[in-house]
Amino acid sequence: MSAVAFVDSSVLIYTHDLDAGVKRERAVAKLRELWDSGTGRLSVQVLQEFYVNATQQLATPIARSTAREVIKTYGVWIRRATTVETVTRAAELSELARMSFWDALIVAAAEEVDAAELLSEDLNDGQAIAGIKVVNPLKGDHLGDEVHDLR
Repeated sequence: MSAVAFVDSSVLIYTHDLDAGVKRERAVAKLRELWDSGTGRLSVQVLQEFYVNATQQLATPIARSTAREVIKTYGVWIRRATTVETVTRAAELSELARMSFWDALIVAAAEEVDAAELLSEDLNDGQAIAGIKVVNPLKGDHLGDEVHDLR
């Protein structure tokens, strides 16, 4: 079985952004791969961010009913609820890695489901945070094995 990959909202949003061109194609292909392998994970925070951005921020917003269906579909990828421990860990990671609390909350949620990768356009491709490698699946090329781990 393939390693678990945690999906950030940016990747999920691109799958429904009709104006995103090649980024949309790459996001769709990656999510299809994760769906087929059963290795995709995300959090309620990701679904919240998806809903707001996909229905309000895209140049061609999707219908709210469509966004709700996406949320229901990808809800099966939520394997752990956000807890006080998740929030506390995010606060620690925010300090340690000098990142926003919201990004750290994504990392903390990924850590809780033992994700090997965090798929995100918003974090530094190739960096590792808390032992999780950040991968930008929307880029055509990826960094080699050089990884900088921030715990």
